[in-house]
Amino acid sequence: MEIFSLIPQFGGLLYTILSFVVVLSVVVAVHEYGHYIVGRWSGIHADVFSIGIGPVLFSRVDKRGTRWQVAALPLGGFVKFKGDSDAASGKDADAMQAAENDPAELRSTMHGAPLWARSLTVAAGPVFNFALSIVVFSAVLMVRGEASDPLAVGEIHNLPAGFHQLAQGDEILAVDGIDIPDAESDTGWREFTAGIPLQAILNYTVRRDGQTLDVEGPYLFPPLANRIAPRSAAGDIGMEAGDVITSVDGTPVFAFDQLKDVVESSDGRTLMLDVWRDGETLEFALAPRRVDEPQAEGGFATSWRIGIAGGMAFEPATSTIGPIEAVQGGVMQTYGVIKGSLSGLWHMITGQISAKNMSGPIGIAETSGAFASQGVLNFIAFIAVLSTAIGLLNLFPIPILDGGHLVFFAYEAIVGRAPSDAALRVLMGTGLAMILSLMVFATWNDVSNLVTRFFS
Repeated sequence: MEIFSLIPQFGGLLYTILSFVVVLSVVVAVHEYGHYIVGRWSGIHADVFSIGIGPVLFSRVDKRGTRWQVAALPLGGFVKFKGDSDAASGKDADAMQAAENDPAELRSTMHGAPLWARSLTVAAGPVFNFALSIVVFSAVLMVRGEASDPLAVGEIHNLPAGFHQLAQGDEILAVDGIDIPDAESDTGWREFTAGIPLQAILNYTVRRDGQTLDVEGPYLFPPLANRIAPRSAAGDIGMEAGDVITSVDGTPVFAFDQLKDVVESSDGRTLMLDVWRDGETLEFALAPRRVDEPQAEGGFATSWRIGIAGGMAFEPATSTIGPIEAVQGGVMQTYGVIKGSLSGLWHMITGQISAKNMSGPIGIAETSGAFASQGVLNFIAFIAVLSTAIGLLNLFPIPILDGGHLVFFAYEAIVGRAPSDAALRVLMGTGLAMILSLMVFATWNDVSNLVTRFFS
């Protein structure tokens, strides 16, 4: 193999690494800043604020005496408060003993501060992660807008048929005599899509410039790759957003459901796809993969998938939404990530779905690069998803995580005293072992998935 053939792959690897560093740095910085600023407001002094771990690349000390630093390994970060022996908030016995005779000095340490101050400081990290998610999701919703009601034609996709009589701005009144339902009616849309005749060419009734016209257009939901899922069969073989599948195993297809039916009944056998891309026909061979998918009614279903998300033959025209509605949507999307994460974890624990669904740093890096390649808005939205996931993970009641510290504080509030230093050392060691084991398992999943995908 010539060395020059590796340049595109090397460039893609650098792009993936850079995307991963940006995503994780933003999420970690917001999480740690939550700890820092609420601790400062609560009267607890921060000695060190670090983005990254390991050897320090850059640092400076501000006027409050806090050292701000960037470390070499972008796999986390920490705030070390006064009185802490380490980044996990273990107690520095010598520092605490030295501060005992000075009430003001003792009050400025993490372990000498009131229970309410310590609790707020620890809880602030995950809270700031959730706040970041809500802000980002809300901003993305405001930029993207929502599909106009009634349905109207925005950008028309480039399809191989090339006979679009639809025009940008057309208001769709009916498709093959079936009236378009209200945008907010889920039941109406399901009945509408189910009633559309399976024909390559459909008759659209539209309102254009105040006139009602009947025009021809392609099937409303063509086999168009609107999005390619990261780490999917389609993504791994080089399919791109905008590709149109024209045939499967030599059989022509014009509807996304036709493609979906073949994939779901494939039992994982390799499919031969003819793909139309900007006037050129390409051939791909790919094997569908089993995927555990969350269901709207709860739980998961396992299906064969190739990693393609479809859409309409055109992008619906959008209308702007106000900040209040956007924030409501941001809250619901953040809640949806939390609910889906907890459901997925529970189903892995109970064995209802494979534990291979758990991703580690390699998987997150791959996904970061994939979303970055799909545009700025998708990349920013992924930051919100990861921020929610990290905020949720830190709330788990595992010693060494924020949730574990909150459990210790709850114990202190109920019993009237904190757990002993000896007990805390044992619990923190146990928590560290659990987290390291989880990281090793998730990384092993990443590596085994990479190997499986490479040789499949």
